[in-house]
Amino acid sequence: MEKEKEKEKSEKSSCSGDIEDHTETPRPWQSFHTVYTNAKAGMDGVNKEKVQRIVYDMSKGSKYFENEERKEAFMRQKIDNMCAHCAKLTPADISQYQKVADRRILELETKHDMSRIWLHVDMDAFYAAVETLSNPSLKGKPMAVGGMSMISTANYEARRFGVRAAMPGFIARKLCPELIFVPVDFKKYTYYSDLTRKVFQKYDPNFMAASLDEAYLDITDVCKERSMTSGEVAKELRTTVFEETGLTCSAGVGSNRLLAKVCSDINKPNGQFVLPNDRMAVMTFISSLPIRKIGGIGKVTEHILRDVFGINTCEDMLQKGGLLCALFSRSTADFFLSVGLGLGQTETPQVRSRKSISNERSFSSTEDEASFYQKLADLAEMLSVDMRKEGLSGRTLTLKLKTTTFEVRTRAVTLQKYICSSVDILKYASKLLKAELPVSLRLIGLRLSQFYADKAAAPADPTQKTLTNFLISGDASRESMVDSSSMGSIVNDHHFMNDTETGFSMGSHEACGYDGRDLLDSSHFPDLEDSNCAIGNNDGEMQKFHEPLNDENGNKVNTPERKSYQNAVSELKTDSSSVPFAFRSLDEENKRANLPDDDTVSSSNHGELLLWVNDYKCSLCGIELPPCFVEERQEHFDFHLAERLQKEESRCDTRMLRHRIAFFIFSLHITNI
Repeated sequence: MEKEKEKEKSEKSSCSGDIEDHTETPRPWQSFHTVYTNAKAGMDGVNKEKVQRIVYDMSKGSKYFENEERKEAFMRQKIDNMCAHCAKLTPADISQYQKVADRRILELETKHDMSRIWLHVDMDAFYAAVETLSNPSLKGKPMAVGGMSMISTANYEARRFGVRAAMPGFIARKLCPELIFVPVDFKKYTYYSDLTRKVFQKYDPNFMAASLDEAYLDITDVCKERSMTSGEVAKELRTTVFEETGLTCSAGVGSNRLLAKVCSDINKPNGQFVLPNDRMAVMTFISSLPIRKIGGIGKVTEHILRDVFGINTCEDMLQKGGLLCALFSRSTADFFLSVGLGLGQTETPQVRSRKSISNERSFSSTEDEASFYQKLADLAEMLSVDMRKEGLSGRTLTLKLKTTTFEVRTRAVTLQKYICSSVDILKYASKLLKAELPVSLRLIGLRLSQFYADKAAAPADPTQKTLTNFLISGDASRESMVDSSSMGSIVNDHHFMNDTETGFSMGSHEACGYDGRDLLDSSHFPDLEDSNCAIGNNDGEMQKFHEPLNDENGNKVNTPERKSYQNAVSELKTDSSSVPFAFRSLDEENKRANLPDDDTVSSSNHGELLLWVNDYKCSLCGIELPPCFVEERQEHFDFHLAERLQKEESRCDTRMLRHRIAFFIFSLHITNI
C-alpha cells in the first residue's frame, strides 16, 4: 500500500511539474493525443513530441481538430464523472467490491487452458510491401499507399519519420518531405491476400482471417502430427509465405488468440515470438505489458484506466479489480480481469454464416452530388460482386456517411424482398442518399445484412396469410365471395405521407458491433433519439369491401367471414385507439405534430398504433423504411393489415368455439336434471 501511495504521489508531483512547465512555456500539443501520435511497429525511435507538435500545428483550426477537441472534452467529462463516483465509495464499499473481484478472479482462473497452440500471422506493411514488390524501385525509400488526403499504410522507412496509417497525406509529407505516394489498388492486395490464405489453409483448414493481411491459426494438431515445436511451425509458415508471394510476415505464438496477437507485434518486421504454454511464463509476460497493447483497449479506454484508476499495465488490472467491479458492468470488468490473467479465446469458433458485407471509401471533402452518386454506383457494384461471390442476398441496406465535420451518419432500409444486384442496391442507396442532400462528405459506405440464411431475416412463415391470400385464397366459400377486381381499391386507395408531407427527418446513429475498436469509446455509439410520427391515410379506403356481395341470383350476401372483415375495417375507422394500427389523415397528423413527444405514441389494452419511430422504424416489428420509400411502406402496411385481419378471424372462431362448448355444457346440465 505504501508503495502505491508513493507511486501516486510521484505521479501527482510529475503532473504538477508538467503544469508548471506549461505555465512557463505553453505546449498545447502535448495534450493533443490522436491516433497519429500512437506508436506502431517500426516507430519505436520516433521523436514523439516532434510528431505531436507537427500534427497539432497542421490540424489546428480544421474540422478534424474541432472534432478531436469535442471528443477530448467528452472523454474528460467521462473521466471526471468516474472520479467523482470513485470518491463517493466508502472503505466498506471498496472492501465489498474487492471481495467480488477476488471471487471473479478465482472463477476466471479455472478457465486457463494451456492445451491449445495459437499462431497469429501478420503481414508486414502489407499494402506498401505489395506495391514495392510490383515496383522494386521503391525499395529502401519512404513510401505510403494513399494520397494527400489519407494514407492506408506506410512502409518501415516512412515510419521512422512518424508516418503511419490513417494519417492525412499532407501531415505525412510535412513529417517526411521525401515521402512517395502510391495510389491504392485493392485488386492487387486481394490477389496477394488469397495467395497467403492458401498457405494458411495447409496448417489450419479452419483458420480465422481477421483482415486481408492477418489471420489466426490453431496449430495444435500440426505440431503433434509433424512432431514440430510451435516455433518451428511458425518459421516454416513464414518461409512458405515468402516463397509463394515474395512478401514477409511476422508471427506470434501463444496459448490463446489474445496472447498470440500481442506476440506477433514484438519482433516485427519479419520476425516471430513464442510464448510458452506455461502459466508462470504467461503471468510474467502479461504483468509488465502496457494495456494499450491489448486489442480492444484504445485511446479512450487507456486514458480512463490510467487517469481514473492509475492502471498502466495488465497486472495493475488485478490490483485494482475492486474498483473495476465497482464502476463497470460485469462483462466489462470480466474483460479487464481476464486481460490481467492473460486469458483469451482458445476454442476454434464454429463456422458461422456472415451477418453482413460492406464496402466504404474515403475521399477529399466535397459537396459535388454527381461524384457522390458515381462513388455510390462503384460501391454498389463492388458490394454486388461480393454478394454474388458468397451466394448471398440481403434485405437491410445501410448507407454510411461521414461529413466534413467528421459526423458519422447511418441510414438503413429493410425491404420486403432480398436483393444482391448492383441495380437494386444502387436504386435504394440513391434514395437514402437523396434524403441527406445537400451535404459535404469525406466518406461513403454501403452494407447489406439480414441475409436469406439468417434467422432474423428468414422468409415469412408460409402459413402466415398476406392481405391478398387472406381475402382471396381462403376456403372455397371465400374464393367464391371475393374477386380480384375488388383488390384494386385496397392497393390503389392507400395513401401514405411522402417525404414532403412528413418533413422527412431521421435520427443520426451508427450501428456497429465490436470490431476491435476501443472498448469504452462511446463516440462510436451515439444514442438513437426516439420521436414518432404515424402513417396518414385518405378517408374512404377499401370502400368496395363494405358493399355486400351478390349470390348467383343477384341477392346480396353477408357471410360471417364477410362480417368479420367489415367489423375489422369498421374498427379501424371508428376506434383508432383500440387497434394495432390506425388510418389518420394528414390534418390529424399535423395536429398531433404539435403535441409533446410523450403524447405522440398512444396505446390501449388492445394494442399499439403502427408508428414510424424517428419517421423511420416500424414500431410494431422494427423494420426500417424511410418516408421516401412510399411503395415499400404501402406493402408493409398491407402486411400488418393482413395480420390484423387474420387475428380478427381467429378471435371470431374462438368466440364461436366458446359458445359451442358453453351450449354443450348447458345441454349436459339440462339432461342431468
